[in-house]
Amino acid sequence: QVQLVESGGGLVQAGGSLRLSCAASGNIFAINANAWYRQGPGKQREWVASINGGGMTNYADSVKGRFIISKDNAKNTVYLQMNSLEPEDTAVYYCNADLLDWGPQRYYWGQGTQVTVSS
Repeated sequence: QVQLVESGGGLVQAGGSLRLSCAASGNIFAINANAWYRQGPGKQREWVASINGGGMTNYADSVKGRFIISKDNAKNTVYLQMNSLEPEDTAVYYCNADLLDWGPQRYYWGQGTQVTVSS
């Protein structure tokens, strides 16, 4: 089993910054890669950023140059540093773990954390 708990969301004005955290527990050594997704009001869930076991990262076009995904292996935590926030970034942000071919279940999700950016 893998458990993910997000934290760090809140209310921030446009142009501000927030850092989201995703703490992993359970069989953390089975995690192949992590990602952040978000779902805004009335919108479908969309992919934001990914990081694999080797530390390689990838970003959605909408957040390139503003967001940074990283991980601290010693703390079993994945981060999403969000800078130059815009009202369009308002969403519930979810942490994802991809176990690939480890065990019967591939994907695990956290409960989500709300990010609200005021104009």
